[in-house]
Parts: sequence; structure tokens; C-alpha cells
Amino acid sequence: MKAIVHQQQLAHGVSVVARAVTSRSTLPVLSNILIKTDQGRLRLSATNLELGISAWIGANVIEDGGLTVPARTFSDLVSNLPSEEVTLTVDERTQSLNVKCGTLNTDIKGISAEEFPPMPVPDDETAIPLNVENFKEMIQRVVFAASTEDTRPNLTGVHMSFQGDELEMAATDGYRISISEAVIGHTPPHNLEALIPARALSELSRIAVNGEETLLMSFPAGRGQVIFHLTDVELVSQLIEGSFPNYAAIIPTSFKTRTVLNTAQLLKACRQTEIIAREGSYIARLDIQPEAGSSGSGPQMEISATSEQTGSSEVIVDASVDGVPLLISFNIRFLREALEVIKSPNVLLETNAANTPGMLRPVGDDSFKHIIMPMNVNR
Repeated sequence: MKAIVHQQQLAHGVSVVARAVTSRSTLPVLSNILIKTDQGRLRLSATNLELGISAWIGANVIEDGGLTVPARTFSDLVSNLPSEEVTLTVDERTQSLNVKCGTLNTDIKGISAEEFPPMPVPDDETAIPLNVENFKEMIQRVVFAASTEDTRPNLTGVHMSFQGDELEMAATDGYRISISEAVIGHTPPHNLEALIPARALSELSRIAVNGEETLLMSFPAGRGQVIFHLTDVELVSQLIEGSFPNYAAIIPTSFKTRTVLNTAQLLKACRQTEIIAREGSYIARLDIQPEAGSSGSGPQMEISATSEQTGSSEVIVDASVDGVPLLISFNIRFLREALEVIKSPNVLLETNAANTPGMLRPVGDDSFKHIIMPMNVNR
């Protein structure tokens, strides 16, 4: 193989795929990046057998071929090259990659491209087209609520279901549920359900930078995988086996108290309270007052936290309250993370009792809802 590519393109391609490299594996090739010519372009690939990412970059291909090289070595080298043309040459006899750029001439020992795990090929005919910008927003609205505990692998994923031309995505860690819905304008041949690792969707959100682009999502038959295909990038992920909780069963259908608040003001209050609450299991008390509160300025919500280590905090947020007064405790970090993905000026908090879930959703936007379990403060 011999190809000439610009340093900036090469550095970008390496940064895209490097996150799929595993640092702990019994297979040395999984610590490497595959560099291979592909129909007049240069393809870079990395995989940990659960997640695989490929990126294609423009190149002057002189001779076809390929090799895998240690990801960390190659990434560090490329990022420290001058912004000039880079000549990459594979020596098949020594299984090494020669890198020339400016006055630099480096040889990197590699492993044969034949040992790199094969990546599945997407079937564009059965692929589901998705708008990148809209799909990224859906991902960002739910992915933070997925569990990071490997003891319950089915909760580390995002549940995706297609009903006609409607897509619903949901994630939960057992203490909160984030749900996002959208009409995608395309009806798959049949209703689909899949449980996709949250990490894979987070990586997709990171590398899909062109919001106007169309993303093609496909499920290769019998492989238990999903493929996301963009013009110059492809991400492959194993699906998670197992069932996802029936979250619809715990979504409250009616509420006794509806509290409308300014999103930015509530988010600021949550961030302030979290400074104290993080030393006390993130517990914060929300005192919802339909009548004039202690400040005498009308309906309000007081958010307070106490920590034996750091002290106490109270902050009052103006509110429009319809219903009965309520004192309820939530994990303030969970509340803050949900508010950070809400773009509407106002947010609605719907509650029933101190021991039942509350629901947070944007005012004027029915496509997103976040259910959060209350915390027990009797201790």
C-alpha cells in the first residue's frame, strides 16, 4: 500500500475511530487501527468487538493494500505532524508502516490487515433514513438516563421502537426514565424494536457532525447488530440481548399538582443546590407552594439541601402552580441533567405525592418527557 493524504484529514479520521479501540484485550489487533485503501480513498477502522467505527478520507492512492498499527502510537504521531501532505507506505515483508511528512521519516511495526475482524456491510435497501440533527437531539435527550452499571446490562442501553413512521427512544437506570418521540417521515417494512448500547449512541452523536446529512440505520439479518452509515463514517454496534422494562406501566396518567417554571431559572437553582447536595447523596427537597410563600411574592418553589459535611442551601424559584402544596425530594443531579436537554423557555413539573414519581417536560413540546423517582428522606 502507498497513499498520500493531508495531515489534517488523517488526524480527523484517527480521532473519529480511536474511541472504539480497546486498551485491554487478549487480541493485540484490537489495540490497533486498520489503515486500508478502499475504492480510491483511505479507510481507517477500529473495533473492540462490541463497537466498531470506520472513517473514509480522501487520498491519492498509488498502490492498494493495508495494515493495522498500534492506535496510540499512530494517533500520537499523526497529531504531532506538521499540517502537510503525509505519505503512508506499507512494507508487506516487514509488516510495517512508513510515515513520511516534512523532515520526519518513521517506521511503525504493525499486524497484518487479514487479522482485523471483518466489519459487516450495511444493506442500503432496507436501511431506515434519519435526519442527523433530529436523531442526535433524540439521543441527547435520553442517553444520560441509561445505567452505567454492568450488573444490569439491559439498562445500559437505549430502547428504540418503530411503530409506523413514529420512533420512540427510552432509557432508564431504574431511578429515572427519559423518553423521546419523533415522526421520522419513513415507515419501515415492519415494526421494529432494538436495545442499543448507550455508549454506541453517544459515540454516534459525537461523530455525526453534519446536521443536514441523512443517516442510514440498518439491522443485518441474524447478526444481532445495528449499523449507522454516514457519507464518510460508519458505526457498527452489537445489540443488547434481554428485555427492557415496561416503562409505560409506571408513567403517571394524572397529577394533583402542576408547576410551571422558567427553565433557565430552575436549572440555575439546581446547579446552585447541587453544590451542597452532592455531599449528601444529591438529595434536594422541593417545597411547592401554590399560595404566596415565605417571601410573599406569590406561588413559588423552594429548593433546599443539607449536608453534614458542607452546610445547607435554600433557593426560591418563581412558579405558576395549579393544585395542592407538596414537599417532595428528588436527586438534584437527575433533575439538573434532565433540564440541560430541555430547550423550551418554560418547563412543567407534574407531581402527585411525596412517594410517587414526578414528570418533567417542556411546555409546548409533547415529544419529550422525563420521569423521576422521589427520594426517601426519613433517615
